[in-house]
Amino acid sequence: MATLRDIRRRIGSVKNTQTITRAMQMVAAAKLRRAQENALKARPYAEKMGEVLSSLALRTQGDAHPLLERREAKRARIIVISAERGLCGAFNNNVLSKAEGIVKENKKRSIETSLVAVGIKGRDYFKRRKYDRYKEYIDVLGDLKYSLASDIGRDMVESYGDKAVDEIGLVYTKFRSTMRQEVVAETLLPIKPMETEPGESVIDYIYEPDEERILKEILPRYVEVQIFKALLESVASEYAARMMAMEAATKNAGELIESLTLSYNKARQATITKEMLDIVGGSEALK
Repeated sequence: MATLRDIRRRIGSVKNTQTITRAMQMVAAAKLRRAQENALKARPYAEKMGEVLSSLALRTQGDAHPLLERREAKRARIIVISAERGLCGAFNNNVLSKAEGIVKENKKRSIETSLVAVGIKGRDYFKRRKYDRYKEYIDVLGDLKYSLASDIGRDMVESYGDKAVDEIGLVYTKFRSTMRQEVVAETLLPIKPMETEPGESVIDYIYEPDEERILKEILPRYVEVQIFKALLESVASEYAARMMAMEAATKNAGELIESLTLSYNKARQATITKEMLDIVGGSEALK
């Protein structure tokens, strides 16, 4: 049976843990607000750009630009955005499980899959399981900049243009609300043409200065913007998940402290009662 000293020590230990989890909750909440604003601001631009490029792909021949070329998928590459640290609930496990599922599905279809791991947790996960890792970007999400998306985007554009891969995807966590984040898998390249209704006529655009120059400029930018949006969404989702996880941990620590305090009081009361009985017994023996 635990002694009073053991229970006191455990109560002190849990209180220290509770202080840490409460501080982490407050830090995550403070960072979440700005991350959420950035994600929500970037979303309309990225989504509208996706619509425009999808419409452009419908109206343009595949040979107009390498990024519009559609070919049989034999080699795929997936950009997986995880977190740099843990203590954020099921955030990392959900996104990594999603990516792993896609890799296994591709293997059944005889598609070779390489991974681009963004975040330490993703790098470590795929490294332990010896998956084919093309590149990794670590210690970059704490101070997220557009240059990161630009670097990844240029690399992906070059790989697709050189036919090193036939398909490039994105797996990340989309921010829905503080309480809800959703893991999504999207095709980054090739750009999917917009779906049209049966019998709908498709009218091409008028390009100024010319089609080649516009596509050369806008298509790589589209890839960078989509990657940056995914990074922003993932960072906001991570802070939300960490805030909720630390809130739950703080609450659980409080409940454990109450339970340990009750056990301590019961043990203390039992000790006092035993001592009183010993005194009464000794007094009766002296009589």
